[in-house]
Amino acid sequence: MMDDMFKQIAATAVNIGPEVLASHWSPFRRPMDVVKAPALSVDDKRAILAAWSSDFYAIDSKPALRHIPGTPEPVSIDEVRSALRELDSRYDI
Repeated sequence: MMDDMFKQIAATAVNIGPEVLASHWSPFRRPMDVVKAPALSVDDKRAILAAWSSDFYAIDSKPALRHIPGTPEPVSIDEVRSALRELDSRYDI
């Protein structure tokens, strides 16, 4: 069930952009949750992290932070970039 949810989130992220992460049912609380998701391909993980890093989720008064509705707290753009670097190191991209 969770595998199907991860795949649906990734497919939607590719097709419609960052709005997918705003869903209250998103299982991702931190960027590393995306990197660690076993059911997602590296391309799907990259699409979700790219959407998360989008200015769409930037906090107006703090542009270095991204806050996705439904997540417990904002994360820094540096945390998203760190997750992307970790993804690169795991897959030698």
